[in-house]
Amino acid sequence: MEKLDQNVQQKINHWLQGNYDEETKSELQKMLDEGKVEELTDAFYKDLEFGTGGLRGIMGIGSNRVNKYTLGTATQGLSNYLKTQYPDEQIKVVIAHDNRNNAERFASIVADVFSANGIHVYFFDSLRPTPELSYAIRELNCHSGVMLTASHNPKEYSGYKAYWSDGGQVIKPHDKNIIAEVNKIESVDQVDFSRNEDLIEKIGSEMDQKYIERVASESIYPEVIESQSDLNIVFSPIHGTAVDIVPRALKEVGFTNVNLVEEQCTIDGNFPTVIYPNPEEKEALTLALNMAEETNAELVMATDPDADRVGIAVRNEKGEFELLNGNQTAVLLFNYLLTAWEEKGILQGNEYIVKTIVTTYLIDKIARSKGVKCYNTLTGFKYIGALMTELQGREKFIAGGEESYGYLVGDHVRDKDAVVACTMIAEMAAFYKDNGLSLYDSLLNIYEKYGLYKEELISIKKAGKKGAEEIQEIMDGLRHQAPESIAGQKVVTVKDYMHLTETDVESGRVNSIDFPTSNVLQFITEGDYIISARPSGTEPKIKFYISINGELEDKAAFRKKMKMLDEVIDEIKAELDF
Repeated sequence: MEKLDQNVQQKINHWLQGNYDEETKSELQKMLDEGKVEELTDAFYKDLEFGTGGLRGIMGIGSNRVNKYTLGTATQGLSNYLKTQYPDEQIKVVIAHDNRNNAERFASIVADVFSANGIHVYFFDSLRPTPELSYAIRELNCHSGVMLTASHNPKEYSGYKAYWSDGGQVIKPHDKNIIAEVNKIESVDQVDFSRNEDLIEKIGSEMDQKYIERVASESIYPEVIESQSDLNIVFSPIHGTAVDIVPRALKEVGFTNVNLVEEQCTIDGNFPTVIYPNPEEKEALTLALNMAEETNAELVMATDPDADRVGIAVRNEKGEFELLNGNQTAVLLFNYLLTAWEEKGILQGNEYIVKTIVTTYLIDKIARSKGVKCYNTLTGFKYIGALMTELQGREKFIAGGEESYGYLVGDHVRDKDAVVACTMIAEMAAFYKDNGLSLYDSLLNIYEKYGLYKEELISIKKAGKKGAEEIQEIMDGLRHQAPESIAGQKVVTVKDYMHLTETDVESGRVNSIDFPTSNVLQFITEGDYIISARPSGTEPKIKFYISINGELEDKAAFRKKMKMLDEVIDEIKAELDF
């Protein structure tokens, strides 16, 4: 029988001999007796770390799993760090959770540890969206917050998103410093689980109302919503936290014809009607699309379990529903917002939008045409939130977005917000309908004016310790030998965000990049094709983001032109044969 790595065995022994509950020890011993070497290795070969989405992993026993002890240790480390940062203050935090299995229990454990450490806890009385947690941190002037969620991951996953006082997810130096504090905890005995009820305060409906009113205040054309209030909308929360709050927000701004997918309005961490609770997947929207056909709807929207991302479907030139990808929705939304601000005469010259380096550069082009700054950040909405905090009081934020279906309109939170995204997407659909256009027509108009952009994401799963090593080998190989050409176009620029360098391939000249370090590579061709490579911060995957473009002289040629771009992407996929 294959033997366990010495370090893994040492960690397992620590759990068997330490102050862990008997149920955990018994289950762990059973796994050892059954010789589950690979399963035990994956569960113990490392400790969970904060990535782009915080702490996230499969639920179960082990230092690399989400459980009472890994969450408790993370919270103790966060508590210790908060005490170093705010030594003379009564520290306050907010805790919320989504609909994941064990989420309420995990949230209660986190509250135990915070309160045991003398920290005042505002505890949401039931499940809430991630963006409302971010809002509550700011509204209650808290020092930190924790959201128990695994976003769109499969049902086996749970997670822990740590937030700072600005309402944004923790970034450098706080993330590394928190990890350092966590790593100082050598024994579970150093984690205080002794709950202090006097320091735990329930919050709920009052915060909901404030948040909904703030979301509704972002409306630009309330008069258009009034004239199109019966816009036929189908909405699905995919068993998650948006089940009540998105319909309430849509009603608050004036929409009266919102049809809910009842089968997906049941709160259930097993996500019984979908394979993955991910609005990027067509399968997850099947029930919503069926309902939309039955009710002759004009817009379909679905949010992920913690309601920070939204996927939409619109009717195409044949009257059939077509799912838009995250880049397409972002292009429509950003173009609508910038045009509306321009036409309303509220652009003052100091406005900006933000996107990530792997989100379509068509947005940059639109912003330039409107005289609005477009900043680019690393992947992960926490970087967008951090930039918003940095520019607060100096420049005016309009919107932020990323290709993975996350958008924010307004500066009430520091994270992506599917609640405000739903209200603004619905307003956008109403606005174009009022002007005799569909969202699909509007997208083609943008392509005709600015150019046809096509993006695609390739995710290659590499699970466990061996997978992590393979991902690193791929990145090392690309770093040491960049491709000379992509789809027949010469690579002219290589950006390495780990070493913060931008290399002009022809001259060999190297310039520095003013960014935080991240294990990301970008290859840019002479025709502005961009291939980005990065290991996922939240899943055992390496991701390749492909972005290519061409001209669209006539909307009637859209399908033909898209097919040509698809062929180029197929060629690139073949070249990226990992």
